[in-house]
Amino acid sequence: MNADRWPQLAPLRWFDIPELLPIEAELFGNEQWSAAMFWSELAAAAQYDTRWYRVARDDAGTMLGYVGLCAYGDGQAWLQTLAVRRDAQRRGIGRGLLFAALRRGNELGATSMALEVRADNAAARRLYAAHHFEVIGVRPGYYQPSGADALVMAAQLYTAN
Repeated sequence: MNADRWPQLAPLRWFDIPELLPIEAELFGNEQWSAAMFWSELAAAAQYDTRWYRVARDDAGTMLGYVGLCAYGDGQAWLQTLAVRRDAQRRGIGRGLLFAALRRGNELGATSMALEVRADNAAARRLYAAHHFEVIGVRPGYYQPSGADALVMAAQLYTAN
């Protein structure tokens, strides 16, 4: 999918959370973020320029997915979340969300971005690997209650000089 065909992104707002939660539940089950976690991230985003959350919608306004990152100004950004509704996957939406997050991390001065992904999430791992993320560590039993391992992946961000 070309960049000009990626979905339009809009800031995640508090009133988006009820629409986002079923996507979160569908994709992550018992390990989903709670409404309170999203509220906390949005509160941090309102106070500091360290958080960035966006939603992707189709032309009818239906939420297709969302992405969030955190960059503390120390040169590293963390991809906090990236999700695409199951029925909207494999259309380039995740790639568009990731690209937007990488660009925003760069704008915030990050020189690298890291993330955690379930070791058994092959589709997400392929997406990240296609954008030069490499496994740099493992967090055994990180995801609860399943006990699934998390892979820590990181990529360098490049700036045009």
